[in-house]
Amino acid sequence: MQWPALPYAQWSDTCATLHMWTQVVGKIRMARSPHINHWWHVTLYVTSRGLDTSPIPDGDRTFEIAFDFVAHRLVVTTSDGETHEIRLQPMTVADFYDRVMRCLRELNIDVHINTLPSEVPDPIRFEDDRVHKSYDADAAQRFWEALVCSDKVLKEFRSRFTGKVSPVHFFWGGFDLAVSRFSGRRAPKHPPVPGVSQKMIDDAYSHECSSVGWWPGGNGFDASYFAYTYPEPEGLAKSRVRPAAAAWNDTMHEFILPYDAVRKAADPERALMDFCQSTYEAGADLAQWPRGELERAS
Repeated sequence: MQWPALPYAQWSDTCATLHMWTQVVGKIRMARSPHINHWWHVTLYVTSRGLDTSPIPDGDRTFEIAFDFVAHRLVVTTSDGETHEIRLQPMTVADFYDRVMRCLRELNIDVHINTLPSEVPDPIRFEDDRVHKSYDADAAQRFWEALVCSDKVLKEFRSRFTGKVSPVHFFWGGFDLAVSRFSGRRAPKHPPVPGVSQKMIDDAYSHECSSVGWWPGGNGFDASYFAYTYPEPEGLAKSRVRPAAAAWNDTMHEFILPYDAVRKAADPERALMDFCQSTYEAGADLAQWPRGELERAS
C-alpha cells in the first residue's frame, strides 16, 4: 500500500467530524468494557478496512462496531449472527449518534454513554452537534491508508520490546494512533491536562513510559508523528534523533516528525522506524531505563 498524501487543510472538516463519530463508538466500548490499566479498554484498532472496537461484552453474547473506510459504512455485528449497517456519508454528529443508538436498540443492546466529547475545546454534546457534518469519502480512505502504513511499522517496533508494552491502538480522545513502552517503575504524578480528567491522567501515566504515534493534524500542524518520554528526563530536548526532519517541539514537549517527510522518504518504513528507535533510545538512556532487561536481542 502506498503512503497517501493527507494535507490537513484539504480534509479538516471531515477530520473533525470523524473525530466525533469515533468518540461516539469509543464511548460505547468504554461503557461496556471492563477497565484495563492506562485506559486501554477504550481504544479502537486498525483493521484491513478501517477501525474496529474488537468484541464488546453484552450479557451472554458480544458485539463489535467497525468503521469500514473502503465500502464507507459502519457495521455492527453480534456473536449470535446479527448485522446492521449505517452508510457513512455527510451527516451531522447528532444524526450519526441517533442512527448508531437506534441500531443498537434494534439489536437489543442497551447502552448509555456520556455524550459530552472528550479532550476537545468547546465540546458540543453529540445529540446537539449539528456543526460537524462533513464526510469526504476519498479523504477518509486516505486517512485509513495512512493508519495502515503507520500501524505496520509501529507493530514491528513494538515486537522488539520484551518489557510491558501497550498494543498499537487508536485513541479517539486525542484522535491518534500510538504505542507505549514502560520501564516498570512508578512515575511521579502527572500535571493536569486541559480537557482531560485527572483520574484518567493519573491512570494513563502511573508508570514511566516512552510513547510514539501518529496524529492526522490540527492546531496549525499537518499530519505528524510524535514521540515523548514521561517523566521527561533532563536534556531530552537537546538529543539528536533521526531522521533529519525530526525536531523537538518546546510547546508540545515532544519530538515531531512531519508525516510528509516519511511519506516522501526513499524508504518510508525505515524513516519511521529510525524515528521510533532513536527517540526511544534518547529518553530511555537519559532516564536510565534497564534497557538490557527490556529489549529483545535482534
